[in-house]
Amino acid sequence: MTLSRRMALQAALAGAAVTPALAAPRLAAGIEGQRKADLGDGTYLNPIVAGDHADPTLLKDGADYYMTFSSFQSYPGAVIWHSLDLVNWTPITAALTQPIGTVWAMDLIKHQGRFFIYIPVLQDAGTGIYVIHADDIRGPWSAPIDLKIPGCIDPGHVVGEDGKRYLFVNGGRRVRLKDDGLATDGALEDNAWKPWQYPKDWVVEMFAPEGPKLFRRGEWFYLISAVGGTAGPPTSHMVTLARSRSVHGPWQDAPNNPIVRTTSASEPWWSRGHATVVEGPAGDWWMVYHGYEKDFRTLGRQALLEPVEWTKDGWLRAKGGTLDRPLPKPRGGRPSKAGFALSDDFSSGKLGLQWAFHAPGPDEAKRLRFEDKTLVIRGKGKALPDSSPLTCACGDRSYEVSVELEISGNDPNGHGGLALFYEERGHVGIAFSTTQMLTYGYGQEHGWMRQNMATRRVHIRLLNRENVITWHYSHDDGKTWTQHSWQMEVSGLHHNVFGGFVSLRPALFSAGAGEVRARNFTYRGLAT
Repeated sequence: MTLSRRMALQAALAGAAVTPALAAPRLAAGIEGQRKADLGDGTYLNPIVAGDHADPTLLKDGADYYMTFSSFQSYPGAVIWHSLDLVNWTPITAALTQPIGTVWAMDLIKHQGRFFIYIPVLQDAGTGIYVIHADDIRGPWSAPIDLKIPGCIDPGHVVGEDGKRYLFVNGGRRVRLKDDGLATDGALEDNAWKPWQYPKDWVVEMFAPEGPKLFRRGEWFYLISAVGGTAGPPTSHMVTLARSRSVHGPWQDAPNNPIVRTTSASEPWWSRGHATVVEGPAGDWWMVYHGYEKDFRTLGRQALLEPVEWTKDGWLRAKGGTLDRPLPKPRGGRPSKAGFALSDDFSSGKLGLQWAFHAPGPDEAKRLRFEDKTLVIRGKGKALPDSSPLTCACGDRSYEVSVELEISGNDPNGHGGLALFYEERGHVGIAFSTTQMLTYGYGQEHGWMRQNMATRRVHIRLLNRENVITWHYSHDDGKTWTQHSWQMEVSGLHHNVFGGFVSLRPALFSAGAGEVRARNFTYRGLAT
């Protein structure tokens, strides 16, 4: 035994000496140094939309592709992205401006020339489903209509062989819709489809059958769904497939289920699931779903693209492996813009698509006004947690953010600043009143760290280097900078600690009775 072990070790060491290690995949930088998927050589590297873009729902409309994601407590929400090649995406509009609750996995569809988004919402009374519609994808979009389907999430729209419209929802249920798609036409039906059951010894979060997405190809209806839970252990979430010749069943499970699953924490993408299947520009087939990036749950669930193929017996097979290497781009796509600038000089006079309030009230937008390249934010609440901060989602592992702030008002407790905000219990940041500097860490303001510092104007800069945060501030228009005494580690500010399904985002906030004037918000992605 000793000899065998020694020989095995020697062989392993010898092999390590002669076998070259695989090079890390090359990353591409786009606008402001933000990472992008398109490598410029006919290949791409996931994610296709970096950062917090969970539960993708994807629509092909001729040569155009449109996609939106769960927006949770952020408003404006249901931001719609556009692409011509499935790899390069840019946002074009926010379809949901009226706060109706916490928005989960939607379904974006087109039926008889009209666009619809079916929106599951969590409210104080529980969950339900709303719908908005538009004749143009860029809007205007209608006000939300409550479909009065309590206790349901994750709608998936389909037109049956009978010409009727249906919404399939979580837990194997469905409801028929009226022809205009704006009201139900009958009661919620149980056991409309049976979720696939994984082996009992698999390490997952929970069964949680959800995310049904349906499409028709040839004589078959296909139902993509997810089980296993969207967070928890890295091996939780997965993509499953079933088919039927009728929307009324019976549904048969794919023999190769799950068709996508993270099987090891060593893989680059964790908890892969919640997919939409779509035909590519050249007639091949693709699947978009979400996953957590290994060691970067703080970025939320990111949008991933994987090629799939049809087997001879009419099932789908995923072809992307663990997505750890570049893949050939879809054939036939046209040049498409990738990403957009997060920096904002506030000269447009309106809120850019990069911004969203966290947990806003009905009239939250009235707290803002624009004056001569300045965003004025009226104070709310007493501190960062209850101030409904204005957040900006980003998708880089490392980045730098800076902003110029002017504090006004006579409230000694009024203050404003720059933060990284996950939710009310999870955040870090620094802020200034007219007399003090305040520090937020571990989800609270630390009074013992307050420093007397008379100021009206201040520049703040944060550096996030792979979840290690360094703050600087300047009182002389950026000529000299002082490093804050506390460097913060934030890798634990994510769903598996706080729940909420979201991401850690740069945020501007104004608390108390005064106002904060923000100028020259700048963002720069940094190489990892």
